[in-house]
Amino acid sequence: MDARLNLFDDPIAGKVLKYVASAGRVTADSTLPAATQELVRLRASQINGCGFCTDMHTKDAAAAGESTQRLNLVAAWREATVFTEAERAALELAEQGTRIADAAGGVTDEAWANAAKHYDEEQLAALVSVIAIINAFNRVNVMVQQPAGDYQPGQFG
Repeated sequence: MDARLNLFDDPIAGKVLKYVASAGRVTADSTLPAATQELVRLRASQINGCGFCTDMHTKDAAAAGESTQRLNLVAAWREATVFTEAERAALELAEQGTRIADAAGGVTDEAWANAAKHYDEEQLAALVSVIAIINAFNRVNVMVQQPAGDYQPGQFG
């Protein structure tokens, strides 16, 4: 299976994705826990049906020490007992932020207030940024049908 467009060889796509990836690296320096960032990236990628990003963030999270159990339960986080209240708030914000076009009014005040109980302003800014950036990557990869399965942990890091 080949992608519709070679994102790695196309000069325009390559430049755009380089800038988006650079923006994404800013969150690595934030105080938002790295595990939370990966869980949010994974959940948004699942919702968007982005196989490439689902593969990538599952493998990166596992390489960083995330448990198989937690990774397997991200899609069913509401019923899972393995996530902290803070992680659950982040996952809810990620879901609402990802499904923004499907919800009248976008992210609810309740979801925002719940996240704000667990994260300070810098962490909220990082969380919003992580959600926005992964959604951008998901959309690019889904549009070009980027194949999934061959990603190696840290490949782009």
